[in-house]
Amino acid sequence: MTIREDKQFPARLTMLRDTAAFAQAFCERHGIVHDNAMRLTLIIEELFTNSVEHGYRGECDEPIRIALSVEMDGIVVFYEDSAPPYDPLAALSAPPASMTQPVEARTIGGLGVYIVGQLIERPRYVYEEGYNRLQLTVLFAP
Repeated sequence: MTIREDKQFPARLTMLRDTAAFAQAFCERHGIVHDNAMRLTLIIEELFTNSVEHGYRGECDEPIRIALSVEMDGIVVFYEDSAPPYDPLAALSAPPASMTQPVEARTIGGLGVYIVGQLIERPRYVYEEGYNRLQLTVLFAP
């Protein structure tokens, strides 16, 4: 039986601490080792920040829902917001174009989503019923 824990947060950057606490408490309850808990927290913080800054275009009280469950090989993250439709799958798999430029010439942005893409498996995205819904698996580190 899979145990799923859900929490909803308003789209405010001040809630980042609460999203991290949710992830850390979930990992503690389920015996997830520190390295995997930190990877999970990084992923959630990046997704949350992007929803607030790019999806909603700023802080608001719209909901962001995060659900976590433990599978055999990792933690499944269900992530949902009601921002305008945005499919992140291409950004998760391709480095930003500026990566080929010297550091001083690179534009800001895009690297965090790419890093998230390197830490996950089996991403799925759908826009339905007015929600961006992303599911991904954070594999347990060997």
